[in-house]
Amino acid sequence: MAVAAHTIESARVLAPLVITLLAPFALWFLRKNQDLREGVSFAAAAMAFAAVVSMVPAVLDGAVWTYHLVTFFPGVSIIFAVDGLSLIFAIVATFLWFFATSYNIGYMRSLNEHAQTRYYFCFAVAIFGAVGVAFSGTIATLYLFYEVITVFTYPLVAHHQDAEGYHGARKYLVYLMGTSKLFLLPAMILTYVQCGTLDFNLADISHGMFPPGADPKLVTITYFLFLFGLAKAAIMPLHNWLPSAMVAPTPVSALLHAVAVVKAGVFSVSRIMLSCFGVDLLANLSLGLITAYLAAFTIVVASIIALTKQDLKARLAYSTVSQLSYIIIGVAMLSPLAVKGGLLHIAHHAFAKITLFFAAGAIYVATHLKQIPLMDGIGRRLPFTFGAFAVASLSMIGVPPVSGFVTKWYLANGAISIHQDILLLALLASTLLNAGYFVPVIYRAFFRPPAPGVDHSHFKEAPLVMVVPLCLTALISVTLGLFPGIFAQFVDAFGKF
Repeated sequence: MAVAAHTIESARVLAPLVITLLAPFALWFLRKNQDLREGVSFAAAAMAFAAVVSMVPAVLDGAVWTYHLVTFFPGVSIIFAVDGLSLIFAIVATFLWFFATSYNIGYMRSLNEHAQTRYYFCFAVAIFGAVGVAFSGTIATLYLFYEVITVFTYPLVAHHQDAEGYHGARKYLVYLMGTSKLFLLPAMILTYVQCGTLDFNLADISHGMFPPGADPKLVTITYFLFLFGLAKAAIMPLHNWLPSAMVAPTPVSALLHAVAVVKAGVFSVSRIMLSCFGVDLLANLSLGLITAYLAAFTIVVASIIALTKQDLKARLAYSTVSQLSYIIIGVAMLSPLAVKGGLLHIAHHAFAKITLFFAAGAIYVATHLKQIPLMDGIGRRLPFTFGAFAVASLSMIGVPPVSGFVTKWYLANGAISIHQDILLLALLASTLLNAGYFVPVIYRAFFRPPAPGVDHSHFKEAPLVMVVPLCLTALISVTLGLFPGIFAQFVDAFGKF
């Protein structure tokens, strides 16, 4: 059992939310001056990150920050709460917003993209939604901000306003809004009926919210409604929206795949599993193991599909589908080592995956190339971009000392600790498949000569405002591998069992 030392009721919890809420309107107000407009994003990111970090000492001391905003009726409230799990997601979202803003400037201006103010506005609201999800103290609060993210990322996916963009955006909206209405809302109702409240049990990840006498069949139905209602986690077969969303500009893909959208999905699933159902109930009903097998299937099959994709962003998209399930499989194994590895992967995957998408966008801005077979030799013309891509790829594969190795080490040991050889084999197979679809990209870029008659001599690195962020995020990915305690301390503060 993990019990919080104390609860701190304070409006201070609202500070990051208020900052990220006001930022989009400031961006809109300053829309006629693009330098000031983008300056707001930098300032808001820095202030929101500082506000989140200011709560770290108390959380590491065992506290949970809370703020009760409003009660609609008994057991259904909007409550914000900050614990160790909250901080992992909130720190990642606000910190990477700063890097994404710099990258956005280079990408949007270099390609002279239209509707830039709308783009920045929706981008900022998505960060607001991510912080809201991270700070959700109740299922009702989580649902509200989960939907905010969906609604305001739709215009980003449809940004190009062409047939392909609208098709991808429609699929994105149908999958995410459809599942939340068909599955997530009924799950909330069933939870309220059984528990009499929608407030998360943030003090005890062993027992969760459900009373001891809860009907196992009804609990099981409720659980799977949650699992499939949170389609942002991209567990197969509810994953197809994610590759379709690749029609969006590359910085949006980075937002979708590393920061706000998919991380909101896996964070929400983790929160529901641990703070709603609890480890003991999931273990007693074998729900954790069933979920782990679903995640293992997603990990392996998505990796196999990634091998077949020759478009770089499409390959990265299926890599994301696979990597997200590392988080789910870790939590679902319900062993301390595996849960730690899964939750660490929320942060560790974010820095590596945003590097990969930043690199893909920088390659496109510099060369207008998307197809991997056309990238032979361009690594020598774009050494920093492809060097960062290589480092992030090593993290995806799980090569030390990059951060992905740390999470895979915890996951593998977690599988061994519960004697699940099949899950261990799935993790090992996915590592080989990761190498199979990342190593050829690096090899082609650095070690193959350009095709006969193809001249790459005029290619040069993308603007510094794009290349510097992707190099820094790659460097941070290595740092997290060398110093895994940076985020591990938040997992330890969240709970032991």
